[in-house]
Amino acid sequence: MALYRLLDVLPVFSGDDRITRLFTLVPGSDFGADALSAIDALGGRTVPWSEARGRSYDLVVAASPKCDLRLLRGPHVLLPHGAGFNKSIPGEGSADSASGLDPAYLRRTDHDAPIALHALAHPDQVARVAAMNPQAARRAKVIGDLTLERVLASSSLRDRYRAALGTGARKLLVLVSTWGPESLIRRHPGLPALLAAQLPHDEYQLALVVHPNERSLLGTYELTERLAPALDAGMILPDPHEEWASVLIAADALVTDHGSTALYYCAAQDRPIVSVHQGGGELIPGSPMGVLLDRIPQLGRTDDIVDALRAYRPGPGHAAAEAAFAPPGDAVDRLRAEVYALLGLAPPTHGLTPRLLPSPAPATRVPAAFDVHVETNAAGVRITRHPAGTGPPGHHLAVEHGAAGEQLSRSAGLLYRRPLPASAAPVDLAWTADGWTRHALSAYPSCRSAAALLPSGGCLLRVRGQEQTYAVQVEPRSEEGRIVRIDPAVALSAVHARLVSPRPAPDSPTVLNCLIGERTFRIILRPATDAEATQVF
Repeated sequence: MALYRLLDVLPVFSGDDRITRLFTLVPGSDFGADALSAIDALGGRTVPWSEARGRSYDLVVAASPKCDLRLLRGPHVLLPHGAGFNKSIPGEGSADSASGLDPAYLRRTDHDAPIALHALAHPDQVARVAAMNPQAARRAKVIGDLTLERVLASSSLRDRYRAALGTGARKLLVLVSTWGPESLIRRHPGLPALLAAQLPHDEYQLALVVHPNERSLLGTYELTERLAPALDAGMILPDPHEEWASVLIAADALVTDHGSTALYYCAAQDRPIVSVHQGGGELIPGSPMGVLLDRIPQLGRTDDIVDALRAYRPGPGHAAAEAAFAPPGDAVDRLRAEVYALLGLAPPTHGLTPRLLPSPAPATRVPAAFDVHVETNAAGVRITRHPAGTGPPGHHLAVEHGAAGEQLSRSAGLLYRRPLPASAAPVDLAWTADGWTRHALSAYPSCRSAAALLPSGGCLLRVRGQEQTYAVQVEPRSEEGRIVRIDPAVALSAVHARLVSPRPAPDSPTVLNCLIGERTFRIILRPATDAEATQVF
C-alpha cells in the first residue's frame, strides 16, 4: 500500500509548524477502505477527493503515478512504492513495463501535472526512466530508500524484537507474500500450515508477512480464518505498517515469492533465503528480484524446508540489495533538501535521523497442547514437540491445564499446570503442588503423569500408581556468553517418558540428558522434598 511508503517519508517535515500534512484518497483503488482506516488510526486529517481536487497545494507527495493524481494542483513529488521495480502487472498500463515506472502513467502525469521531483532509490532506476521518457528523467534523482534507512537504523534492536516475539533461542522463519495471482499466499495457500506442522515447535518460530493489498482485498477477518491452522500453531501475522520490517530484522531465514519485501531482508543481513516463485508473467527478468530468485534455492512441494535453507550460500542476497538500493546513509537529508527547495523554504535547523521501528507484537495464539515424539538413544532422550493435531500422534500428548480445552485435557498423557497470577480475593484459595497433582490424576483417569510448574522454576511431578513424587530441575546452557533455557514443560515430557517406561523408577538423584534440536540440556530428577510438595502455586 502506497500509504505506508508515504508514512515513512513524511517525517522529513517533522518539527516544522509551517507545514500542514493532509491526506486524500484517489478514487479507483481496490484498497481504499484499509487506507482510510489506517489514516484514521494514526489521527491523520483527511480531505475528501471532491474537495482536494478543487484546491491548490504547495506540494503533492505520492507513492504511485497511477489514477487521477493529475487533478491535484501543485508541484508533484513522486516516490517509489516498493523496492527495485521488479514486477509488471498484466493488463495494467504498458505491456512488460515495471509497475511504478510505466511510461504510460509517467507521460500522463508529466503532461497534466508536471513532476517536480521523481525520487528514486538507485542510479539504474534513473537510467530506466530516461530510456522510456527522457523528459521525465530530467526530474528524476537518486534519493535513496527511506524505508531501508529505517530498517538499517533499527538493526541493533534485533534482540529486542526477538524478545518481543517470544522467539528465544529458536530460529525465526519468515514467509513473505506479495499480492496478486502469482503471490505465495495465492499459489501456496497451505504452505504456512504445512510448515507449522513440519517444524518442531521448540526449534522454529514461524511468521507470515502479507502485502497490504492482499490483506485489504481479503479483509483481516477472512485472512485470519484462512490462516487459522497456522495461527493456532503459533504463527505470527505482523501488522503491514512497520511491524513487518521489525519481523524481518528478527528473522533467521526467509521464504519469498517475487515480491520486493525480500530485498529489505537481504539489505539488512545475509542469512538464508529460499524461493517459492514458480514463474509467470509478473517478474521482470534482470530486475533485482529476478537476479536474486535465479541464484537462491527453490523450495518445491515435496522438498524439506530445512534442507532448502541449508543449500543457501552467502552472496546473492547482498548482490540483489546492491542492485536495488543506492549506498544508504543520507536519504533523509537528500529528500529534505529537495522538498524544501520546492517549497521555497529553509529547512528547520534541527537534524533528522530515521525513526526506529517499533517492537512487533507476539503471536495472538499460543499452542497449549503438544504431540510429543520421544527418541531414546545413547546421548539421551530426544524430545520433538508439535502442536496437537497438526501431525501424527507421538509418544504422548502433553497438555497445559487451564490453557487448553477440556477435551484435550481429558486425552492428555502428561497434564501440567503453570502458576496462576497472584489473587486479589479477600479470602484466597490456592493449590499446593502435591495437592493439584493428586487432584489431576483423580479427575483425569486417562492421564498418566501430572506436574506442577513452580514459581521457583522447578517442577513437581507425580506418576499414576507411584507414591513417590519427583522434583524436576533443568540446568541452563551457556553458549558464547549467552544463557539458553528451555521451557520446563519440555523437560517434563522427557521425565514422563523415562518414568512411564518399563525401567525401574529411580529412588535417588538422577541426571537425564534432554536433546532439543542440536542442543543438550541436563535434567536433574530426584525425589521431592516435603517443602516442594507443599509449595503453593
